[in-house]
Amino acid sequence: MGELLWLIPALPFAGALLLVLFGNRISRALVSAIGVGSVGIAAAITLALGIEFLSTRPDFIRQEVWQWFDVAGFSPAIAFHLDALSMVFIFVITFVGFLIHIYSTEYMAKDQDYARFFACMNLFVGSMLMLVMADNLLLLYLGWEGVGLCSYLLIGFWYKEPANGYAARKAFIITRVGDTAMAIGLFMLFQHFGTLHIQSISTEAAQVWSVGNETAMIIALLLLGGAVGKSGQLPLQTWLPDAMAGPTPVSALIHAATMVTAGVYLIARMHVIFALSPVAMTAVAVIGAVTLLIAGFAALTQYDLKRVLAYSTISQIGYMFLALGVGAWSAGVFHFMIHGFFKALLFLCAGAIILALHHEQDMRRMGGLRQKLPVVFYTFLIGAASLAAFPLVSAGFYSKDQILWLQLAGENGNIWLYLAGLLGAFITSIYTFRMVFLTFYGEEKTHVGHKPTMAITMPLIILGILSFAGGFIELPHNFGHVVLFSDFLAPVLPAVQVVEGLTQYEWMLQLLAAVVSLGGIFIAYLFYYKKPELVESIHRSETAMAIHRFWYSGWGFDQLYDTLFVRPYVYLSKLNKSDFIDSVYTFLARITQGLHQLFSTTQTGVMRNYVAGIVVGAIMILTISLLL
Repeated sequence: MGELLWLIPALPFAGALLLVLFGNRISRALVSAIGVGSVGIAAAITLALGIEFLSTRPDFIRQEVWQWFDVAGFSPAIAFHLDALSMVFIFVITFVGFLIHIYSTEYMAKDQDYARFFACMNLFVGSMLMLVMADNLLLLYLGWEGVGLCSYLLIGFWYKEPANGYAARKAFIITRVGDTAMAIGLFMLFQHFGTLHIQSISTEAAQVWSVGNETAMIIALLLLGGAVGKSGQLPLQTWLPDAMAGPTPVSALIHAATMVTAGVYLIARMHVIFALSPVAMTAVAVIGAVTLLIAGFAALTQYDLKRVLAYSTISQIGYMFLALGVGAWSAGVFHFMIHGFFKALLFLCAGAIILALHHEQDMRRMGGLRQKLPVVFYTFLIGAASLAAFPLVSAGFYSKDQILWLQLAGENGNIWLYLAGLLGAFITSIYTFRMVFLTFYGEEKTHVGHKPTMAITMPLIILGILSFAGGFIELPHNFGHVVLFSDFLAPVLPAVQVVEGLTQYEWMLQLLAAVVSLGGIFIAYLFYYKKPELVESIHRSETAMAIHRFWYSGWGFDQLYDTLFVRPYVYLSKLNKSDFIDSVYTFLARITQGLHQLFSTTQTGVMRNYVAGIVVGAIMILTISLLL
């Protein structure tokens, strides 16, 4: 099966190409077949390869398709690398992406740009697959920029609304900041190793550099800049909430299976470089901790259902960074997988609600949907339980609990990082079940005008099962110590060392995490279902509302960047409206034109003028010669 590896990214690319060329000339049914089928076949090949991979357990499979170019000894290939880490990402991308594509056939059924939508979605999936399967950083960077382009195309899909175009440009420009840092990091890697082949760099880096090496630190921080931009982490997180301007299936794909997880993959893939720099590792963990708190508090104040989920993604990616920053590599990747399941589920449920309520997204205009949309309610509840890390029965409990545990028990753990993660878990429980109570309980405020069909409910049910059962492949020591997932990743990612003697206290931290999760759910129940007048009392407090507005604005980062960067740039642009630089070249052009006109007067075609000119010139030469 290894020889079919190239087909996994090639099929979505082929689907995108066909839809770009012929999408407007074929039926919607054929558009659906191409768009959904290309990703579905890629998912089937991934499943077959995964079964073979599990049975044979090779360290990796490599397939070189062709030599890309060869210039001055630099000869990257179009080659794909499959190991345990890339297998996890490929599975989530293709399988979750396939379910999102099925869902989209109903969600986008009435859209006039149906073919364009699926072309962009296929291109998005293909670019992300290239990113995680690339065996060299140049090919990875091609996929990296591909997902950036596709995010621009899909966030601004409904481009006739100016706000959507603005959101797309914002995402594109902000992520370019991180991409530039990453590109510089790649230049430095090539300068030191003469190659961008990932495995060669990983092998040589530990031999060339010692822990704490300054060059390794700079490169790791530059790569972190790229990861921060793509994954929507502090300080480049402001694009992600506005990215909700795109269709809901796009939001699900960006948040669960593609773009925002690219940064997590980059850090995990280049873990050797990061492990050589304690400063960079600390930066990863601190950025994750601060981001998960900032995004969590912001989510508490949002009313748009999709924006709550957007901030929750920023927060949950923060947990992944938190794990990676303390060397808990497999824990971070495990949470990525579980998050992919429940976040896709929550976004798709949100889309079903929005579709049912005539594209209403404000939770204050929702309510009473339990009976009207039972499948959506129960699957959303499963996803919410997993996001809130509901104890024992949700996959999110096991993935998040592992991260929290290793913040204390891991050899690089830190009590402050643990407390940040614990506080974040408490906030997450509150805003998650705030969504549940505002959306599904209380009085019906907006009439349900659309009931979802199987194209929507089937993906929800499958993702609901995964959001419930997915966590049981990795259980803690006192729950049977099932380590199927971390054992699978062991050949690629080193295991985190647990401080001796702390294992016996793990149950206490699990109990504390359970109390925190249930406590947050109870507060949400109290404020948003049992006693809503408590919320009204908060609204009457000027101090509380000032904090509310601050959190609602995303902690003022947009205003800060507007003041520091956008307004000065716009001001300078207005000053330079006539283009000062261009005027320099215009001046040179006009001098040339003037000289041309001056010298052209000497070409009259009259012989006597030419003779007179020769005589005058001869006299001037003789005069100058005599004077000298």
